Amino acid sequence: MTHLDLNMIQTAGIGALALIVGMALTRRIAFLQRFCIPSPVSGGILFSLLTLALYGWFHIEISFDGTLRDTFMLAFFTSVGYQSDLKVLKQGGKALLIMLGLLVLIITLQNLMPWGITKLMGVNPLIGIAAGSVSMAGGHGTAGGFAEVLENMGLQGAGTIGMAAATFGLIAGSMMGGPLSEFIIRKKLMHEQMQAKDEKIDPAMAGIESDEASPMGRAKRISSNEQEFQQYAKACYWILLAMAGGTLISWLLAKTGVTFPSYFGALLLAAFMRNTIGYIPYREDGKWVKGDKQFDMDRIISVGNICLSLFLGMAMISLRLWELQSLALPLVVILASQVVMMILFVYFVAFPLLGRDYDAAVLCAGFCGFGLGATPNAMANMSAVCYKYHYTVKPFLIVPIIGAMFDDIINTAIITLFLNLL
Repeated sequence: MTHLDLNMIQTAGIGALALIVGMALTRRIAFLQRFCIPSPVSGGILFSLLTLALYGWFHIEISFDGTLRDTFMLAFFTSVGYQSDLKVLKQGGKALLIMLGLLVLIITLQNLMPWGITKLMGVNPLIGIAAGSVSMAGGHGTAGGFAEVLENMGLQGAGTIGMAAATFGLIAGSMMGGPLSEFIIRKKLMHEQMQAKDEKIDPAMAGIESDEASPMGRAKRISSNEQEFQQYAKACYWILLAMAGGTLISWLLAKTGVTFPSYFGALLLAAFMRNTIGYIPYREDGKWVKGDKQFDMDRIISVGNICLSLFLGMAMISLRLWELQSLALPLVVILASQVVMMILFVYFVAFPLLGRDYDAAVLCAGFCGFGLGATPNAMANMSAVCYKYHYTVKPFLIVPIIGAMFDDIINTAIITLFLNLL
């Protein structure tokens, strides 16, 4: 086996190429447009299939450096923090509590169902745990974290099983979130005139440049004006400032002994800055203006979306699809059942409880993303849906909070409970 290690610049370049290819595919393939498949996902999977072919046919294993990938993810979640206006969060309080309840329920089902399948098939129940919320709601990070625990309990190859299942979940969550939300909107909400806008838009930009801060976000602002440049530059400076300060907050949070996502410190600081500095008026051109004018949210969100797209492109090309080849029949049955259960759960439980409206439909796309994969995939799913229809603010505030503050904590507690029941 020949190993080819790419550095962070090469990895970023290939990730950007995958993104450009995905945009070209989305422009030309109606299926991708209709079902709101984000361009980073379609292009990234194509490149991951290429690395699979190199691995299987030519025995070349490519390793990608994740340094810039993680940096882009951090920048994206920092931009999300700047969107966390407490006035809006209060409006979404009920939906936030419902989403928490749904999260507890789906994580419990993700462990209970595979446990039952392993009992019926007469195989090690720890396989069910490895293919449960450890790798579904937990993703690659939780799967890697629990691998040693499961191996110590007697499951040989727990790391490989968990990583393979997490890879499957990441792909499934990215591929089904948009189509399921699209189906719900067309079947349940067309009477509310949720159809796409009539203006001409570029479908390849779905999930990339949605400019979601305001109803005017779809407007194209092509300008060479120096002021336009300064506004985007200022947006970058605000994001970098919160990213830098957030590293200190993350270090302090780590001292508590509670595990938080790496981006949580920056997200928290950005939200704090938005809700403190954003309420302090200042003088501009001899006039007093509102403090939140310092944060050009359209530009901050645009920069964040670019970083999200690059992160997803780099994450998707890094998928090790050959790990899926090791899946045995019980694991295939479990993973297929996880997907079917998620579809049924979102359609018959989540959508009705969340209010049966457009916000609920967008939240369903996000729920598929982090319920089977990761929070960035949830954000991309929702962004693709909103780009096709119209932006709504609550899902983009609720999903990052659920993913950052509660997902890992709740998941770890429920996994620990099931392991002790074994």
